[in-house]
Amino acid sequence: MFETMTRRKFIQRGAAGLALASVAGVGGGACALQPKIGPLPQGQRLERITASPNYVDGAFRNQLPTPMMTSGKGQLATMWDFLFVPKERLRPDQPLPMLKTDLKALAAGSDDAVVWLGHSSLFLRLGGNTVLMDPVFSSFAAPLFFMNRAFDGVYPYSPADIPDIDLLAISHDHWDHLDHDTVVALRPRIKAVVCPLGVGAILEDWGFDSARIHEADWNEDVRLAQNLTVHVLPARHFSGRWLTRNKTLWAGFLLETPDRKVFYSGDSGYGPHFADIGAKFGPVDLAIMEDGQYDPGWKNIHMMPEEVAKGAEDLRAKAILPVHSGRFTISNHAWDDPYKRLAAASEGKAFRLLTPRIGEAVDMEQPAQRFARWWEAEARMAGGGRQIQNAAR
Repeated sequence: MFETMTRRKFIQRGAAGLALASVAGVGGGACALQPKIGPLPQGQRLERITASPNYVDGAFRNQLPTPMMTSGKGQLATMWDFLFVPKERLRPDQPLPMLKTDLKALAAGSDDAVVWLGHSSLFLRLGGNTVLMDPVFSSFAAPLFFMNRAFDGVYPYSPADIPDIDLLAISHDHWDHLDHDTVVALRPRIKAVVCPLGVGAILEDWGFDSARIHEADWNEDVRLAQNLTVHVLPARHFSGRWLTRNKTLWAGFLLETPDRKVFYSGDSGYGPHFADIGAKFGPVDLAIMEDGQYDPGWKNIHMMPEEVAKGAEDLRAKAILPVHSGRFTISNHAWDDPYKRLAAASEGKAFRLLTPRIGEAVDMEQPAQRFARWWEAEARMAGGGRQIQNAAR
């Protein structure tokens, strides 16, 4: 019940705050939050968008019909359940285990590696390039600071810990993937950005040089270096930072070097696009897959854990790294449900399931590297305050 009351309080405060912000900004048609929201595409950018085959009747569309709500209750009834039906264990009882890998030292090395930074934030060293994906270092992933607060605990990373970045990849414009304060703080150290169509308007408004922004449609490539190509690929989701929806595109990425293929799903429901990507690019060395913030009522836009395993098989992935959990909660499931269900669904599969703690480096040069089932230890120790042991699975 505490979680329900907390969520209700946050939503009520958020609704009031957003209403006040909107009223305060009626002059000129922009609300007080506009600097962090960012503008919609205009001019030549909009002309390019309207020419996209994925843009129909003034909005981007998924490759197949994707109703937002699938519960049969309707949007209002589903939202009522989300806000007011009691849920249990939405947040951990104690801070989750986190490490602080020296990312600058990692960037100076030659080995390919990936570090999960919580939720969908990722740091990669790939083919000598430094890559940052969907970074959110703020303590909340929402328009206002008291909404969608991060789990308790001292988060170990800040923009100051990040080395120079060859590529910033943004999958879509939602608040838990595109954070104003984080990317603005990182802006001086980012050489290039790859994002789906329309998202560049926001980044340009936030001070990024247009020459550094590479916007792409699904199934388009961006070659950033002789040894790094970014394939912008379909996902099954939606977009929007304020009251408008689907004016910018959402996407997944495949990062390809001469020696490695790393796929990132972005936010996505399950669909045939995974098999299409697997047929074109597979086998994939590492698939970084969304696994969290799901619900049967909106399964079209967020995969259930069993679908994550199926998507990895479609991709012909050698290993998968689940993300989109572990730091924020915007769903109804228990905080550790994504790990438990995906671990069960991965048993006997051809791929390896990688389960690092936040900040723990995955060495892609070491296929035998193993990780603790840290979420099981957290469940056993809820309220106990004992130390996590670094036992391998």
